[in-house]
Amino acid sequence: MRDLLLAAVAGFGTGLSLIMAIGAQNAFVLRQGIRRNAVLAVVVICAASDAVLIALGVGGVGALVLAFPAVLTVVGFAGGAFLLCYGFLAARRALRPSAMHLDNAPAANRVVLTCLALTWLNPHVYLDTVLLLGTVAAHRGDLRWAFGAGAALASLCWFTALGFGARLLTGVFARPSSWRVLDGLVAATMVTIGVTLVAGAG
Repeated sequence: MRDLLLAAVAGFGTGLSLIMAIGAQNAFVLRQGIRRNAVLAVVVICAASDAVLIALGVGGVGALVLAFPAVLTVVGFAGGAFLLCYGFLAARRALRPSAMHLDNAPAANRVVLTCLALTWLNPHVYLDTVLLLGTVAAHRGDLRWAFGAGAALASLCWFTALGFGARLLTGVFARPSSWRVLDGLVAATMVTIGVTLVAGAG
């Protein structure tokens, strides 16, 4: 029991260190949390997707992905193009900021589709979960599933805290200038990652 707990704690720490890195997915979750728009759906999609990918990695799918690098190349081009478009839209919002209006929030189905795209069209997600976490978990032997469970729990805790905790910043983002800064950062993040993905896929 002690070994299982230690493996789960190790998985939690490793998973959290990877998930907390600033990226397209976190930027999107933060923005939706501040807007209080479809936050539960976004958190569930992100956490559930990570759990599935971590399970695939722990189950040994990482070796299969490495055997077909063309898959990551295709995802890289598609994901890079999507992030560049999203970054352009964020940059346009930054140039024309406005105070937050909850009644003007995007429809839930649009938010869900965007969240799915940001999650499943990002090769970095596969590298972190399926390959990296899967490789580390493999060294745990019979305890690899406890390690994976800890990593999945870290994802759930992080996205829940980020999505629902972001509402504490609502007062700050009542000012247009705050949205200019946030959307500027989102645009820079999306474009940087998008260019990196396209360049790497090429």
